[in-house]
Amino acid sequence: MNFRKILPLILLFTCSFYAQENIKDKKEQIRSLKVAFFTSELSLSSQESEKFWPLYNAYDDKQFEIRHQKMKAFKGKMNGDALDKMSEKDAATLLNQIETADEELFLLRKKLTKSLRTILPAVKILKLKKSEDDFYRKLLQQYGDRGKKK
Repeated sequence: MNFRKILPLILLFTCSFYAQENIKDKKEQIRSLKVAFFTSELSLSSQESEKFWPLYNAYDDKQFEIRHQKMKAFKGKMNGDALDKMSEKDAATLLNQIETADEELFLLRKKLTKSLRTILPAVKILKLKKSEDDFYRKLLQQYGDRGKKK
């Protein structure tokens, strides 16, 4: 299975974990780590940084909202035996809702990329994508390491 298809699922479960703890504190903690990581990886000039962060933070907030609120509702409907007991009509409705949320995430990313093209060279936009993947991989690795220590 392609990592790009798995990443949203991993992020959904990560978001679910963080929902149990203080979401705002964890979100801000992750944002601080992300800012530091991206700043070193992207080598943004002060002009680029000034324009980049408001755009990226708005994107990140909206992405979090979609994943946390909409996807959380979907996950609740797919727990335990709920899928086995679900009617075909309800399953089709749920599938359509999931596809709509996925499409929202895709369009949000596309809008970010279009906006970033006006302030960053294409190479830095590609570096951003790679940095995001690397950041979330490291975050998940740290989460896994933390679980092993307990």
